[in-house]
Amino acid sequence: MKNFVQVGDTLTFTAPAGGVVSGGAYLIGALLVVAVASADAGEPFEGKVSGVFTLPKATGSAWTEGAKLYWNDTSGYVTVTATDNTFIGYAAAAAASAATVGNVLLRQAGV
Repeated sequence: MKNFVQVGDTLTFTAPAGGVVSGGAYLIGALLVVAVASADAGEPFEGKVSGVFTLPKATGSAWTEGAKLYWNDTSGYVTVTATDNTFIGYAAAAAASAATVGNVLLRQAGV
């Protein structure tokens, strides 16, 4: 197939202001990516756009398996609150209200 470019689970992006840290989650446009390696602002970096990742979770609400999850770019946390946040995927496992991290299956909008 001559129009195939790549598999698409890891893509190259330009690091935003402040740069990126390996394992950190970053909103690039409307796409949440997890940095494979650290990079300075303006430098290219590889970002995972699919898979299951342990990400920072907003405390105060529990997740059930399969719950829709959203990224709050202001706080840098995953939340179950849709309002003013970006859909990023689903809870891969339940997470207690007091938990500070949770397992997220990245499934971007339209996927």
